[in-house]
Amino acid sequence: MEPTDLLPLLEQLDDNVDDLESVLQPLLAKTLLKSSSKLPVMDKAKLQVLITYTLESLIFSYLRLHGVDAKQHPVFRELTRVKQYFEKIKVLETEPEERSMTLDKAAAGRFIKHGLAGNDKYDLERAEKQAKERARAQFKAAMLARKSIEASKAQSNNDSDSDDSEGGVEVATTAEPQIDTNPPKTEKDSKKKFKGEKKSEHSKAKKERKINKATLKEEKKERRLKKEEARKARKAQ
Repeated sequence: MEPTDLLPLLEQLDDNVDDLESVLQPLLAKTLLKSSSKLPVMDKAKLQVLITYTLESLIFSYLRLHGVDAKQHPVFRELTRVKQYFEKIKVLETEPEERSMTLDKAAAGRFIKHGLAGNDKYDLERAEKQAKERARAQFKAAMLARKSIEASKAQSNNDSDSDDSEGGVEVATTAEPQIDTNPPKTEKDSKKKFKGEKKSEHSKAKKERKINKATLKEEKKERRLKKEEARKARKAQ
């Protein structure tokens, strides 16, 4: 590269150095502690990280100008470490995503019960409350059952009354006079019927007498046989 080509670059470098001095004048006029005391926490962190990175970069450039392998120098590791702080500051500056907070009532109830499990007073109050709730539920169920039974009884009574009234109307409307188709009985017919009844009674009485006589005969035979057997047994002795 010819010397004539370097002159514009040197002039540009001189201008950049002048600009840098004017920018750094407020920082160089005071100590770092005084200049950063009035800044917010985030701005203070940015200032310190930028100053550190600037110094490390100047050292890195100085080593490169003198032909030293700056990547093998410890300053390169410091530069990478400072870059990590830039990333951390960037993460802190970004607003976190809004999360839809939902309350799990069941989990909260379990935590509260677990935390108050050792409190005897709380346990007693909870047991009393549960007992009252159960008693109320049972009372309500009994009242509902009673009301349903009464309603069913009232409905059945109304149905029976309506059926009775309808049945009475039907009987009154459908009842017709019965016609006696049998001819009137005479005295002869009644006498014949009376004689027939007497004959049947006599025949029944005769049959009963015959049956009684037959049973008596059989009983006598059995007695005789028993007596004969008793006599034979005596003789055999």
